[in-house]
Amino acid sequence: MLRTLNTFAVDLMSIPSEEDLFWYVAQNVVGKLGFQDCVIYRANEAQTELTQAAAWGEKNPYARNIINPLIIPFGRGITGQVAQSRKPIIVDDLLGDANYIADTQPARSEICVPLTCSGRVAGVIDSEHPDIGAFGDAELEILSTVAAMMCAKLELLAETRRSQERYEELVTAHSQLTVETKSRKALEAKLFESRKMEVIGRLTGSFAHEFNNLLTVISGNVELMELEEQNVGADDMLQGVKLASKRGAQLIQDLLAFAQRTRLTPKDLALNDHVLAFSTSFEQSLSRPISLDLAEELWPVSVDPMALENVLLALVMNSIEAMPDGGSPKILTENIFHTLSESHRYPSELIPGRYVRLSVCDQGGGIADAHLAQIFDPFFTTKPVGQGTGMGLSMVLGVMRQSGGTIVAHSEQGEGATFELYFPAAPGAGFQRP
Repeated sequence: MLRTLNTFAVDLMSIPSEEDLFWYVAQNVVGKLGFQDCVIYRANEAQTELTQAAAWGEKNPYARNIINPLIIPFGRGITGQVAQSRKPIIVDDLLGDANYIADTQPARSEICVPLTCSGRVAGVIDSEHPDIGAFGDAELEILSTVAAMMCAKLELLAETRRSQERYEELVTAHSQLTVETKSRKALEAKLFESRKMEVIGRLTGSFAHEFNNLLTVISGNVELMELEEQNVGADDMLQGVKLASKRGAQLIQDLLAFAQRTRLTPKDLALNDHVLAFSTSFEQSLSRPISLDLAEELWPVSVDPMALENVLLALVMNSIEAMPDGGSPKILTENIFHTLSESHRYPSELIPGRYVRLSVCDQGGGIADAHLAQIFDPFFTTKPVGQGTGMGLSMVLGVMRQSGGTIVAHSEQGEGATFELYFPAAPGAGFQRP
């Protein structure tokens, strides 16, 4: 007996769960302490009923499986009385006890000990015997000792479970805090970027109007000088002044476009038709093919045709410059139905609705991560001085926003770049979701 209890005490720490504990005690402890059978019941959380959880002996030949487990309400039968009173019971002759619930194989004596943990009944250990008076103080002391050891392990398992739950709660809370912190930082960054672009836009618009007035005066005086007789070499100087004035005028138009102060005349048009016309004209003038992948039944969009051509030209020229060793820019179109549930797939500044997405792709060296966040800033360029104004993408962004859409860039080093333009679909009936 002592050897069995000592072994139980050693194995107790390694038993991983309540179920394993109940079966271990039934089969390896009570079963080896001279008892003829054993049933261990587990109490429910409401402390109203007991359910068979483990058994050993002739009544349960199914190893660790109980067929149709018996459920006993608190207070009913000998086992239920022990659960309700929380006191052990020894019955010497079951046939004379009115509380005895007869089994398929009636017994003559019974011992029942409660499992009381932290003021609650965790279950009951029950054993029956075919002989009268089979149980006495020695058996009661043995089962009480086993019950006490079981309760200590049950409390340890409960505390382990609570600790695991607290840990999981902390992990969840930390994850939520991390997400909220990242979201807040992302919103702060977007707000800062929005305010920065707004301030730059206001400054750019004022500067562009004032500078445009100066260019008008210069251009007008150059035209007057051309009407008069000039010295030898004066024509070349005048042409240089005119060229500089035109470049300045184009710069002003780009500045105004970025500041969203360009006078646009939007028209409902078929985007695919304009892309085809642009592609044909571009290939004829520069002998550089453009790959097209245009969706059928594309929704009409409302956009200024001249602004659209300037936008396409700027993006295609950027694609060609990104592929100095050759390669074809690719233009794709498709219908997009933006819903709230899919907002994570689209730019955050787009409101839900119908859009036509036009993508311009290249297979160049890609855009460095450090530059990707700056490419739409006015005057930002990676080209040498004198080879670019840094206003091309700024102009595109301004036109798209003024047209009710936006532009997004995706790129990885060595994987090329894709610029996605989102045009709001023109109002109209009969459209179907793609």
